[in-house]
Amino acid sequence: MATANAIAKNARDIGAQRAEVSRMTMYDWVALDKRGKRMKGEMPAKNASLVKAELRRQGMNPQTVREKSKPLFGATGKTVKPGDVAVFSRQIATMMASGVPMVQSFDIIADGQKNVRFKNILTDVKQGIEGGASLHEALGRHPVQFDELYRNLVRAGESAGVLDTVLDTVATYKERTEAIKKKIKKALFYPAMVLAVVFLVTMIMLLFVVPVFAQTFQDAGADLPAPTQFVLSASEFVKSYWWMIIAIVFGSITGIIAGKKRSLAFAHLLDRISLRLPVMGEILRQSAIARFARTLGVTFRAGVPLVEALDAVAGATGSIVYGDAVRQMRDDIAVGHQLQLAMRQTGLFPNMVVQMTAIGEESGSLDHMLFKVAEFYEDEVSNMVDTLSTLLEPLIMVVLGVLVGGMVVSLYLPIFKLAGTV
Repeated sequence: MATANAIAKNARDIGAQRAEVSRMTMYDWVALDKRGKRMKGEMPAKNASLVKAELRRQGMNPQTVREKSKPLFGATGKTVKPGDVAVFSRQIATMMASGVPMVQSFDIIADGQKNVRFKNILTDVKQGIEGGASLHEALGRHPVQFDELYRNLVRAGESAGVLDTVLDTVATYKERTEAIKKKIKKALFYPAMVLAVVFLVTMIMLLFVVPVFAQTFQDAGADLPAPTQFVLSASEFVKSYWWMIIAIVFGSITGIIAGKKRSLAFAHLLDRISLRLPVMGEILRQSAIARFARTLGVTFRAGVPLVEALDAVAGATGSIVYGDAVRQMRDDIAVGHQLQLAMRQTGLFPNMVVQMTAIGEESGSLDHMLFKVAEFYEDEVSNMVDTLSTLLEPLIMVVLGVLVGGMVVSLYLPIFKLAGTV
């Protein structure tokens, strides 16, 4: 009982000390050591005098001590991107594989972070570990940055005593998934840019160029051909209702985004439509299969039970349709079906994927086969995105040429007509 009370007292003392440190102000200091060499660093303290006293105790001569400046846009800093988590995963995996203690690894990584918010998160995780929490429990205090899948993988590594190996696998997984996300964003960015450029050029022509010709035709009093009359009418409409056109365009975009967030049925409909689009739909489909295969391969290799793994995989496919299919697979496997049979029932996975999964199940190398599937489809997505980019470049020129050229020709038709009658 005495030992338990002593442990509880120590825990309370440690908690009180951490609370005290959190209330202190961080100071930047510059000092000269015994050799006269200029040193600098930072130190938490209640005031600058205590910082100077501590520096003198360490044998240094304080020169300047200033309160650490806060970030321009608030102390929280910028948001933590998935890429930041991917880089952190690789860093912590490398350090632990090299034998660096976990707490010291967090200190080193946090010290090198430029993102203030992520630095604070890593510091908080480190303090949780120092307080006796496991890594996955400490990460659970920040579920937005470290999702359920990430924490489950870390927990599996801790349970099996192979945390450094699992962290290395997680790092590779995060890097691959971020790479494929960037490919998808690149594929979506190009068509969006084409539409934006077409809309902008059309508005500029109708608002500023066509009215000049309209005034000339009005002064001449000539009969206008149908194409010219159509362009002039369009220009008049845009001049009168340009605000309504812009409101409709941006209102539609905002409405689609808001509807997707608030209505699961609407989001499901959009996802089904996007998967049926030519070229783009195939890219999204292959991306979902690649992410499914890699995520399931990583969780299976880490030792996470298959049914539990599929729960996490469902949210990692990047597609609502494929996420629902994975949950259906989970229910089928829970009642005793094989993975390859459950995959076949969904009707969403190509025969090659099902066959390779079946071979993996039979040979006991399911994770290896899933990684092979992921690599194949990741390469396919990369090639299709590059091909799409190559095809869209001349398409942009053709669309703009037809649009601008058609408007210019329609505006010059009355001039050609007048010149022919002279």
